[in-house]
Amino acid sequence: MAETFKNVRKVLGDSATDVYTVPSATTAIVIGCQVANVGAANNELDFYWTDSSAADAATYLADGVDIPNAAAYEPIGGKLVLETGDKLVGVSETADELEATVSVLELT
Repeated sequence: MAETFKNVRKVLGDSATDVYTVPSATTAIVIGCQVANVGAANNELDFYWTDSSAADAATYLADGVDIPNAAAYEPIGGKLVLETGDKLVGVSETADELEATVSVLELT
């Protein structure tokens, strides 16, 4: 079994933005996730994961969380195991003002 550490950076839009999708034949362990507000004002964050084995059912990790400008929020407080096809998705109240960084261990 191969183990690969990866990081992902994504600027969030004001509609659902896929931050990370687990590749085929892979299990991923999210080991860190941070969303930073790089805008000039407070901004609201929605952040969730979709379960590909349950018709892409969404499970929220942050729902309407207010992030002050020049601050960051960690929507995943511990580790999160994701399976093939599962996604992390983020939505910013204002497009291009929240940046997500995710660290993942992929097992193939």
